[in-house]
Amino acid sequence: MASEGQLDYESILCVKPEVNVYRIPPRASNRAVRAADWKLDAPDWTGRMRVTARGKVAYVKLEDKVSGELFAQAPVEEYPGITVETVSDSSRYFVLRIQDDNGRSAFIGIGFGDRGDAFDFNVALQDHFKWVKQENEFKKQAQAPDSTPKLDLGFKEGQTITLNIGVPLFFCDFQSSLKCQSCV
Repeated sequence: MASEGQLDYESILCVKPEVNVYRIPPRASNRAVRAADWKLDAPDWTGRMRVTARGKVAYVKLEDKVSGELFAQAPVEEYPGITVETVSDSSRYFVLRIQDDNGRSAFIGIGFGDRGDAFDFNVALQDHFKWVKQENEFKKQAQAPDSTPKLDLGFKEGQTITLNIGVPLFFCDFQSSLKCQSCV
């Protein structure tokens, strides 16, 4: 995929060796999702998770632990957003909007056995989108040069300054204009 003459390389943001996938019930209302409503003791699938980035889009990829075959993928264009949502009752579980090649999507639950893994997943996404935001700011600054007046800190013609250090010089160079007090 080339964009503006550059190739978008895929970089790996985070890899977690074990993630559990759950079927989640449909939302009855607009209230927050709770992981306690899922069958947490019986995940529907277990595998590896890789978070990658290609350009400004991050991808959460769920893969088989042994073969590396792709189980599901979620393209994340903004975070926080609808693609990755936290649940209201735990920091280890998330709702993920997966999408196939035809554009069809579904919501699944993912969970980590360790809070540290969930934290790493969250931080990887946050860091990527912080980078995206900085890139956008840099592009805006490059397109619209700074129009504020520049501060001129240079010396004007004939302007001088005097420094009084207060410590006598012990060595002096007779060639220079700096001389110790005994040579003056």
